[in-house]
Amino acid sequence: MSTHSTHALIHPAAPPKPPVGAPCNGCGLCCLLEPCPIGMLLSRKRRGACHWLHWSEEQQRYLCGAISEAPLGLLGEVRVRLARRWIAAGAGCDAQVQALDADTDTPQP
Repeated sequence: MSTHSTHALIHPAAPPKPPVGAPCNGCGLCCLLEPCPIGMLLSRKRRGACHWLHWSEEQQRYLCGAISEAPLGLLGEVRVRLARRWIAAGAGCDAQVQALDADTDTPQP
């Protein structure tokens, strides 16, 4: 089994990544590593942090801008529906990654 290391800068107040299958808590790790299909389309990139991911100071979590930004017209509504489907909103965490503390290189709790 090979390991793959990718770095992502995570907001210090971001919640820890939930276990696979647990509800999303807005840790942002999955979207910081690569965009989902709608994020690829909107960000025009396949690797790295999705441009539509943004930090909410008020909620102290990451939000998907493709969902949280108010839809404008039919195309905006389609964008929100596709984004909710492609990030599996409400289906639980599916990110098969583990966050490591940058200072100690140990798994985050």
